[in-house]
Amino acid sequence: MAKIQVYYGPGMGKTSAALGNAIRAASVGKSVYLIQFLKGQLDEDYFKRLEPEVKAFSFERSTHNFSELSEEEKKEEKQNILNGLGFARKVLTTGECDILVLDEFLGLSDEGIVSEDDMINLISLGPDSMQLILTGMILPDGLRKRCDQIYKIIDESNK
Repeated sequence: MAKIQVYYGPGMGKTSAALGNAIRAASVGKSVYLIQFLKGQLDEDYFKRLEPEVKAFSFERSTHNFSELSEEEKKEEKQNILNGLGFARKVLTTGECDILVLDEFLGLSDEGIVSEDDMINLISLGPDSMQLILTGMILPDGLRKRCDQIYKIIDESNK
C-alpha cells in the first residue's frame, strides 16, 4: 500500500502544504499528479506552469465550491466528481506517478458522495512505491488507522 500523508483540520493551508510537498518532490525528479475535489474548476493558468512535473486535474464543471451549489447543481456535479474518483483509481492501480495528491478527498465522505469504506478501498490500491497525500477538514477514524503521517492544521489566531 502507498505511503499515506494527511493534512486535515479547520485551519487554512492544507492544500498549500500538500502542494508544497508535491513541488519539492517534483524538484528532485518525481512525477506528481494532483486531483482536486469540491473546489470547482482549477486555475489552469497557474497549474499549467507546473507541468510537466506536476499535472493537475479537476473533473468538476462548476466554477464554485461544491458547498455553494444548489441541490440540483450538486446532483450534476456529483457525477463529475465520481469520474474524478475513477481517474484516481486508475492512477493508483497503474502507479503512473510517484506522488498523488487527492485534494479535499476527505470532504467527499462529509458530502455523502462516497462512504468511508469506499475511501479506504480506494487508498488501499496504491503501490508501495507511491506516496499519497490527502487533504480535507475531517479525518474519519477508519482512514486514520491507515495513514503514515497525519498533520492537523488549526487556526489559533482567533484565541
